[in-house]
Amino acid sequence: MRFLSKQTALRAALIIFASSAAAEPLVITVTPNRREVPIDQVGSTVTVVTAEDIELKQHRTVPDVLRTIPGLSVTQNGGPGGSTTVSLRGTNTNHAKVLIDGIDVGDPSTANGAFDFGNLLTADVERIEVVRGPQSGLYGSDAIGGVINIVTRKGRGPARATAAIEGGSFETLNMAAGLSGSTGRFTYAFDVAHLHAGDTPVTPLSLLPAGRARIGDKADNLTLSTRLGARISDDFDLGFVARYVDASLRFTGDDFSTFPSVPAAAQSRSLNTMALTRLEARHRTFEAFEQRLGISYTEHDREIRGIDAFTPDTAYTGDRTKVDWLGTYQLLPGHSLMGGLEAATDKLHDRSTRAENDTSAGFVQLDSVFWGALYNSVSLRHDDNERFGGVTTWRVAPSYRIEATDTRLKASYGTGFKAPSLSQLFVSYPAFNFFANPNLKPERSTGYDAGFEQTFMRDRLRFGVTYFHNDIDDLITTNARFTSLENRPSATTFGVESFVTFAATPALTIRGDHTYTEARDNETGNALLRRPKHKASLAAIWQVTEESTLSLSALHVGARVDGNRDFSIQRLTAPSYTVINLAGTHELTRSTTLFGRIENLTDKQYQDPTGFERPGLGIYVGVKVRYDAAP
Repeated sequence: MRFLSKQTALRAALIIFASSAAAEPLVITVTPNRREVPIDQVGSTVTVVTAEDIELKQHRTVPDVLRTIPGLSVTQNGGPGGSTTVSLRGTNTNHAKVLIDGIDVGDPSTANGAFDFGNLLTADVERIEVVRGPQSGLYGSDAIGGVINIVTRKGRGPARATAAIEGGSFETLNMAAGLSGSTGRFTYAFDVAHLHAGDTPVTPLSLLPAGRARIGDKADNLTLSTRLGARISDDFDLGFVARYVDASLRFTGDDFSTFPSVPAAAQSRSLNTMALTRLEARHRTFEAFEQRLGISYTEHDREIRGIDAFTPDTAYTGDRTKVDWLGTYQLLPGHSLMGGLEAATDKLHDRSTRAENDTSAGFVQLDSVFWGALYNSVSLRHDDNERFGGVTTWRVAPSYRIEATDTRLKASYGTGFKAPSLSQLFVSYPAFNFFANPNLKPERSTGYDAGFEQTFMRDRLRFGVTYFHNDIDDLITTNARFTSLENRPSATTFGVESFVTFAATPALTIRGDHTYTEARDNETGNALLRRPKHKASLAAIWQVTEESTLSLSALHVGARVDGNRDFSIQRLTAPSYTVINLAGTHELTRSTTLFGRIENLTDKQYQDPTGFERPGLGIYVGVKVRYDAAP
């Protein structure tokens, strides 16, 4: 019986993994509607990745998780710790709203305001939800492409202590420990994780001058996090989350004393710290009305220590303070009304520039269920930006289930906008002949998607197809001379996401995904950079024995347009690549598990982006122990 229950849990976890919207009634998603909703009632396209999924595939960083999700394109400069950006459905990398435990973590100090995923570890992650398509109607600026919501572990039940250590290729040594649980009205979770990769080859040998040796990147990441909760009364509770990341990376920069540039002879050093915190109060005023009030603060400090006059030292700080209120009222059975207010201040400062910007917003949303089969969500939001005035956005997302055939139809239609970042407006780089543009206009978008999901064989076989389309006006991009930024008249992204899952046996489940994406500048007809037309993945989970599991996954990324390492060649075709990973676990006892994985099983040599090699064959082994206090 224990074996059968473990198989059932494993199959349920895999169905949730990378699902565009699984029909399991117990699967709950929060991000699309900003409240808990069964995922089969959501019109938007959603992927939910759980902690169990991450553990099965042994992903140590969030970028490794995001690579597997349909519709996402992940670009990382080298190995662990390298700068990492994400594009959703062909939109720009700063078109994704990124949340960690309700905290808006976009960095006001980065060049385009995008969040750098390179230093985000998975040790304390409980689930990752990705909603694709315009979400500004609920989330405001940054949400043209969608929302990536990361939720960390919450304490529950008797005290549990965990510890894990692993080592392997590229001088890797990773460690993690956690303590979580609850006592009375108090819940707690404390986690610490350290990632170390001491020698990751990143610089292509073909770019090095004759006789110059390659120096591998060295990355260290220390992450501390906590999540606390206190139930003051039956109707009132408090929550507190905090996260601190201290990351360093020794990397090979570029020597610009020659043209085209070449990789530098000595390494530069990048130092990054990130501090996130949020305090939230939740109160149920009466049975039908609940409200939440929260205050968040984020600070990103980035410093690069160069090695010569052509790569001078730089330092940037970006911080955001945000206050938000959210109220939900149950109008009638099946109909709820939500409203919210937000106010935020963004600040940027480096050694020569200081700038800040205030925004405020209000929104409403109506969620409705008709006849137990038609679900709909309508949202309307107005943002007031200190520099660009007012912007109104909206979204509608219906979903309909045909009971007789177990078919689900879904769609969404919405508008979005993205204000220029403080860096785009005010930060120049005279040494590189690149200058900010204070006359940039906000980007605006209209997008929609429509699709279906179908099950057969008593839910053993499931497949689905979704078409998506985004029109973006005033897209911000570099000008033709690469000396500044400008608004392009318009760009369009469209494509198709499809998936199939098959429970071949009670112990073996297989899933395949494919995304086709077209992303073009409408004025020139050129493809947008670093958006592969084709991306496909295949994953198989096999419960070999009661104690042992195997996970095999393959990721294919198709050809795409890119520039070379220093963009002296502004457009070239980057070749496709396929990477295969294998992971396995064996339960020695109920409290001790051995695990191991092989990444890039075929030792595929490839660059993504061009000029930065991704790690080759890597072998890692480790052990995890767990202690559960008696209930």
